[in-house]
Amino acid sequence: MILMLVGLVLFVAIHVFAARRKAGAVGQQLGTTTYRAIHAVLATVGVLLIAYGFGQWRAEGPVQLYDPPVALRHIALLLMLIASIAAVAALVPSHIKAVLKFPFLVAIKTWALAHLLANGDAATVTLAVGILAMAVVLRILAKKRGAPVPAAPKGWGGDLVAVVGGVVLYAVLAFWVHPYIVGVPVM
Repeated sequence: MILMLVGLVLFVAIHVFAARRKAGAVGQQLGTTTYRAIHAVLATVGVLLIAYGFGQWRAEGPVQLYDPPVALRHIALLLMLIASIAAVAALVPSHIKAVLKFPFLVAIKTWALAHLLANGDAATVTLAVGILAMAVVLRILAKKRGAPVPAAPKGWGGDLVAVVGGVVLYAVLAFWVHPYIVGVPVM
C-alpha cells in the first residue's frame, strides 16, 4: 500500500507541477531536454512504484469497500472503449479532439470512472480516485493558464484514425495488457 501511495503522490505531484506556469521558468533554467528527461524519469519511477505497490496491495487482499453489480462491469467496458478512443484522439487533429478540448484528460477521467464502477476494493478505489483527482486538477490548471483549445480540421480522417486506433488500443488493453500484465482478465 505504501509503495503505491508514494508512487501516486510522486506521479501526481510532477504532473501538477508541470501544468503550472512556474514549470516553464524551471524548464528554461534547466533546458528543455534536461527538464523533459527529469520529468520522464520521475514519471516512470512513479508509475513503477504505483504498479508494484498496487500488485503488492492486491496480493495482500485489500478491504472490499463496496461490491459493484455485474451490470456496472459491462458499463465499465463501454467506458474503456470511449477512453481508448479519446486517448488516441489526443494524438491526431480531429473533430473528437476539438469537441473534447483536452481528450487525454477526458480519457484519464473516463478510465478512473470505469474502474470505480467495476471495482470496489480499497486498492483500486484509492488509485482511481487519485488519478481522477489529478486529471480534474490538470483540467482546471489548463483552463486557468488559457491553454489553447484545438480547432476542428476540415476533413474527417483524424476522426477515423482516432476511432480505429482507439478500438485497437482497447483490444490490446482488454485482451493482452489486462490479463497478462495486470493479471485480471476483463473479458
